[in-house]
Amino acid sequence: MFLSTATDTGKTDMKADELLNNYARGIRDFTAVNLSEANLSGADLRGATLDRAILDGANLSNANLMQTSLIEADLNGADLSNANLSGSNLGGAILDGAILDGATLDGANLSQADLTVAKLIDANLSEAELQQATLQAANLDGADLSGADLSVANLTQANLTKADLHEANLSGANLEGANTEGTILDENA
Repeated sequence: MFLSTATDTGKTDMKADELLNNYARGIRDFTAVNLSEANLSGADLRGATLDRAILDGANLSNANLMQTSLIEADLNGADLSNANLSGSNLGGAILDGAILDGATLDGANLSQADLTVAKLIDANLSEAELQQATLQAANLDGADLSGADLSVANLTQANLTKADLHEANLSGANLEGANTEGTILDENA
């Protein structure tokens, strides 16, 4: 039984337990669902489609979101600390002020995502696609960005202290005012 209600914006309001029950029944498409402020800490939503979903302020800490599609999702201020987003698609997602400390985002697509002032301390972004992403004033202290594609990314005022940028593509990236103290860069870069 699907109890959600559609809103004037075309978004479907849903409670966290309703989403988890539907997922357990095999439903994977939650496009444009409204889960603002939902508590999904530790949830297993592997392979779900949450494109254009509203998850602003949601608690997704320790959640398993491997191979999840979050294209253009609103994760403004969401807590994704220690979440597994390996191989997920967050293209064009809004992660402004999101907490991604310790999150696993290896191989994830974050192209054109807005990560302004996001916290990515010790996050794994190896091989991630961050083309044209906005990481302005983001905290990437100790983050693994090895092999990541940061071409034309905005990293102004970003904290890259002790970040690993080995074999990362920084062509056209804006690093104005970024803190690169102790950053691991290729010697030929």
